[in-house]
Amino acid sequence: MATFTNQATLTYNGTTTASNIVTGEILEVLSAQKNAVVDAYTAGDDITYVISILNTGQAPLTGLTLTDDLGAYTFGAQTLTPLTYANGSLRYYVNGVLQSAPTVTAQVPLTVTGLNVPAGGNAMLVYEANTNQYAPRAAGARINNTAAISGAGVTNPVTATEAVTAAERAALTINKAISPRVVTENGALTYTFTIQNSGNTAVTPADNATVSDRFNPILSNLAVSLNGTPLTAATDYTYDQATGEFTLTPGRITVPAATYTQDAATGAWTTEPGISTLTVTGTL
Repeated sequence: MATFTNQATLTYNGTTTASNIVTGEILEVLSAQKNAVVDAYTAGDDITYVISILNTGQAPLTGLTLTDDLGAYTFGAQTLTPLTYANGSLRYYVNGVLQSAPTVTAQVPLTVTGLNVPAGGNAMLVYEANTNQYAPRAAGARINNTAAISGAGVTNPVTATEAVTAAERAALTINKAISPRVVTENGALTYTFTIQNSGNTAVTPADNATVSDRFNPILSNLAVSLNGTPLTAATDYTYDQATGEFTLTPGRITVPAATYTQDAATGAWTTEPGISTLTVTGTL
């Protein structure tokens, strides 16, 4: 509900006097709500947003414009935008019926023009945005995203805000290397497993992470270490000499969370993964 005031002025014979101030209220008929289909994101995710617009008035509202700030925030003297609109993704519905796509300007802010909301009816916009290099990644980080609807018949722009939070989880990858690549019979061979965590949560013993492998050719006289610390057979790992089946005891691996750095000049975020290294050496 919007409030307005008004005052008159009376002038006569060089004298001016003011009336009392009257106050009125305008009952706003347009409302909007914005929701993300997911409530958490990781780097590079697609997020689907749904904006629902309701007109409770007795007249249609036509030619409306929607702007979306795509989560813009201030970084020093810059304004950074952590979301990128997915071109061609917008769907526009009126009273549940899919309409021809309105005009979309995929810049910052994202602008959609030519929207109509019938009397006593509703419109809905569905579109996707991708988290980019300016999206914060640390645990607890948020993207606050605001849309505003304006146009003829709308006294004050109607806004709707949605927040999504950086997902708090580990994100592991593993790489296997061999040394030497050419080995003689009865020679020593080393496998190095590099486990990287690009997530914002460390891997702890409670996560029961493990590594398994079937060595072919089969190795003997194993020497196993994790981050440079020797491991003990039967306690820290199992190895079947007959089949070459190797399994690290669940919970032995811990991997620190990634470190995130925002470039002071560009504002772009980079990720330095947490790393844990498993080494297995044996004889052919």
